Amino acid sequence: MVGTGALVGIALVALGLVLTPGPNMVYLVSRSVSQGRRAGLVSLLGVAAGFGVYLVAAVAGIATVFVLVPALYTAVKLAGAAYLLWLAWQALRPGGQSPFTPAPLPPDPARRLFTMGLVTNLLNPKIAILYVSLLPQFIDPARGHVAAQSLVLGLTQIAVALTVNALIVLTAGALAGFFARRPLWLRVQRLLTGTVLAALAVRIAADRSRAAVAVP
Repeated sequence: MVGTGALVGIALVALGLVLTPGPNMVYLVSRSVSQGRRAGLVSLLGVAAGFGVYLVAAVAGIATVFVLVPALYTAVKLAGAAYLLWLAWQALRPGGQSPFTPAPLPPDPARRLFTMGLVTNLLNPKIAILYVSLLPQFIDPARGHVAAQSLVLGLTQIAVALTVNALIVLTAGALAGFFARRPLWLRVQRLLTGTVLAALAVRIAADRSRAAVAVP
């Protein structure tokens, strides 16, 4: 079964990714501030469903497709890197945006909140790369069934991501108010956010490794 080292490793990777501002954080904060915590939590359910889709794909061995078609894997990486660079520019440009200065969103019904959370997560390049390239590297075929290991590791990532995202939803209003009263801190946060996103994009684009896959 999955070793302790692998569980700790994927948990740390998941924590690092969820704390790096990206599409999920931007949407959840915007929705929570604009429509309240309940709307944020419903949106989070959609995000959770998106994680479930990626988990099912991982258990089914979707990474194998990218091993067999390297050009497709490269396209996914470059598209994700380009999107992260765009987010970095949005944060760094004069008058740029921060996840904690969200644009107002019109009230939406629960079904649309759920759907938007789902779509936002499915199109999140960080999560796609996590499941396609990073998660398989924590799998050890010598420890038993590969699909079972993928399931355990994926559930660990989901538990970490949902816990942190739930805390973000519940505190979004307070965080937005904190930064609104402290413009210098907001500029620093934008600078850090943009720098981290740009560095992550460059690292993804420059990575020449192939998609990783565990062979049962």
